[in-house]
Amino acid sequence: MSIYKECDIRGIYGKKLDNNEAKLIGKAIATILGGATVVVGGDARNSTRELKKQLVEGLISCGCSVIDIGTIPTPVLYFAKGFLKTAGSVMVTASHNPAQYNGFKITVGEMPVKPEDIEMIANLVESKDFLESQNQGGLVIKDIQNDYTDFLKSLVEDSKALRIVLDCCNGAASEIAPRLLKDLGHEVIELFCSFDGSFPNRDPNPSAEKNLEVLKAKVISEKADLGIAFDGDGDRAIFIDDKGCFCEAEKTFVVLLKYYLKETVSNVVYDAKSSSIVKKIIKKLGSIPIMERSGHAFMKRTFLENNSILAGEVSGHYFFKELGFDDGIYAATKIAEIVAKSDKTMSELISDIEPTVITPDVRIGMSPERVDAILIDLRSYSKKYELSYLDGVRIELPKGWVLVRKSVTEPCITIRLEADSLAEAEKINRDIFYDDNFDIYTAVAKSLRAWIAG
Repeated sequence: MSIYKECDIRGIYGKKLDNNEAKLIGKAIATILGGATVVVGGDARNSTRELKKQLVEGLISCGCSVIDIGTIPTPVLYFAKGFLKTAGSVMVTASHNPAQYNGFKITVGEMPVKPEDIEMIANLVESKDFLESQNQGGLVIKDIQNDYTDFLKSLVEDSKALRIVLDCCNGAASEIAPRLLKDLGHEVIELFCSFDGSFPNRDPNPSAEKNLEVLKAKVISEKADLGIAFDGDGDRAIFIDDKGCFCEAEKTFVVLLKYYLKETVSNVVYDAKSSSIVKKIIKKLGSIPIMERSGHAFMKRTFLENNSILAGEVSGHYFFKELGFDDGIYAATKIAEIVAKSDKTMSELISDIEPTVITPDVRIGMSPERVDAILIDLRSYSKKYELSYLDGVRIELPKGWVLVRKSVTEPCITIRLEADSLAEAEKINRDIFYDDNFDIYTAVAKSLRAWIAG
C-alpha cells in the first residue's frame, strides 16, 4: 500500500518510508514551494529524529530556509507557521498510528494539502525533477513553545480549578500539556507524561475506548473532575467524565457547540460519521450545519473556506475559529473551562445530550481492492434508499443510516451505523450486510453484530 495518502504521507518506518525517501520528500516540497521558508517539527517517535534530519537536508538542498522548532505537538507547528509567517510547514509524525509508523503532515500555502498536492509530491519523488537552486537554504533552531502557550492562555477565561488526570500516551504533548493546564490553575495528575517513542503504556489512538482503561480507573480512584487523553502528536483529544466514563467525541463536540453557539450564529462543519444529534443541535441553536468527509485536511479546508466557528470529527479533532486550526491541547483547556464555569459536572453535561444508538467507528483490516468491491456493490442500494457519496457510501434508511468508507490512514474499511434502537440496528445490519453471495461482507456483519449484542 502506498505511503502517499489523501491527507498526508504515512507508512511503516524502514519499509516504504525510509530516510532516503524522507530526503526526496523534502526536495519535492522545496520544489513546490520554490525554495521559500518552511517550519519543521517532529513528534516523540523513535524514528522521528532521523527522518526529520533527512527531510531538512532535502529542503535545504533545494533552496528552502528551514526553521526547526524541535519535538512538539502538531498544533504548535500550526501555530508556528502563522506566528513565523512561513510559506509552508512539515510535521514528522504518524499521529495516532502505532510506534512502527511515521510520516509527514504538510501545509503548502495557507490551506491544507489536497490529494492532488500529495500526488504531485509522489510524482516528484519518483521523477526526481527537483528545483535546482543556486544557493542552499539555511537552518535555524527556534523554541516557540512559550509563545504558543501564552497565546492559548490569552484565549482561556479564568475559572475555578479542576482536578484533571492527563494521559499523554508518552507522546508529543507529554511536556507542554501538563505545564499549560497547571499554569491555568488546574490540579494535574500526570499519566504517561514523558517522551517515549515506543509508546510502552498504551496505543496512541485515544478514540479506541479500550486504550483508555487505565485513565478511566485513575479518574475514579483520584476522584477527578475530568480525564483527558491525547494521541501521539497532540492534535486529538478524548475525554473521560467524572464517573470514569468514555465521552464519545461527538458528544464532547455537542458540549462545545452549546457553549460557543449560545450567543453566536455561524457555520459549523461536522464529520459525515457523526451522530445525527450533532446536526440537530447545530440547527436547534440557529446555526448552519455543513457535512464534510472524514480526514483532517478535508475538514480543515471546509472549515476555513466557510469561516466556521467550529468543526468536529469523531476521531477527536476539534477545529476552532480563534486558532484557525485543530488543537487537542486547546480543546482540553476549553472543555476544562466549560466544566469549571458550569454548575454541572462533565457527566451531567454529557447526560443532557439526547441518547442515540450508534456504533463506534468499526475498523476492519482489509485490502483496498476488497474495500472498493464493497463500495461498488453498495451502490446497488440506490434503488431502495437515498445514497450519499461524499465519503465512501452513506445509506439513509427510514430509521437510521450506515456509512461505509475507506480509511485514509490505514488499509482498512470503516463502518458506522446509527438507528432508533438496538433492534433496528440489527435489522439494518441484516438488510445491508448479510449476503451469502458476497463473502467479503462477513467480517463487517460479524463486527457490527458483536457490538449490537454487547
